[in-house]
Amino acid sequence: MNAREPAGAVAEAAAVLDEAARAGVPCPPVRHLLPEADIEAAYAVQRLNVERGIAAGRRLAGRKIGLTSPAVQRQLGVDQPDFGALFADMAVPEGQLIAPGRLLQPKIEAEVALVLGADLPHQDPTVADLLRATAFALPALEIVDSRIADWDITIVDTVADNASCGLFVLGGTPVPLDRVDLRNVRMTLTRNGETVSRGTGADCLGSPLTAALWLASTLVGLGEPLRAGDIVLTGALGPMAVAAEGDEFTAHIEGLGTVATAFAASATEGTRA
Repeated sequence: MNAREPAGAVAEAAAVLDEAARAGVPCPPVRHLLPEADIEAAYAVQRLNVERGIAAGRRLAGRKIGLTSPAVQRQLGVDQPDFGALFADMAVPEGQLIAPGRLLQPKIEAEVALVLGADLPHQDPTVADLLRATAFALPALEIVDSRIADWDITIVDTVADNASCGLFVLGGTPVPLDRVDLRNVRMTLTRNGETVSRGTGADCLGSPLTAALWLASTLVGLGEPLRAGDIVLTGALGPMAVAAEGDEFTAHIEGLGTVATAFAASATEGTRA
């Protein structure tokens, strides 16, 4: 922590975000509580709330990379990727409806998930290291959410807010990386049968593998390398779409297959058959 990152400011921002999540009421931006444009301070906020989650019994399941798509960067007015922590309780099985009120301001994006079969401890991992370490890929939907009112965020806000993590849905058919060219996959995302987003693997920092290498190197530098079993959501392949109660989303990613999820309407309960 540097001189521009007072512990009190970090603790205050973390408490504001934690209370917003607990109360289900979005909060004002936290960037005004932190040193201006200080991403290091924002990650300190994120770490504090991740540590609180672990202390409360939540299990880390991996990491997500955010802001990899130029389209999403334009939507949020930022110009670099970020990362956040995935907890096991964020995973929604396909077929399970997302209950009303579980999220505050959900948006949804389609992306490639990698599941690691080995650790990635190297400071400067190569594509070969990543290919060897990855057990398989899956199509995924990330339901991003913001504890900050009206998505009024800068990169400091979203980093502090655990990279705007919400929930995620994984497809069920694993695909080894030697069977798919992730850079050239094409993605189509539909909402209630209408296409709302398109993109390719190249729209994710040039390739989902490039994004994963950025994350692996960054985490090694922080002393928290990716480990066997980790899920890595590599980032959006196209623009985010707003989600509302009753909406059904399906993403098709060539070479990886299809993944779907649905938001329950207020009067609907239970699990989709």
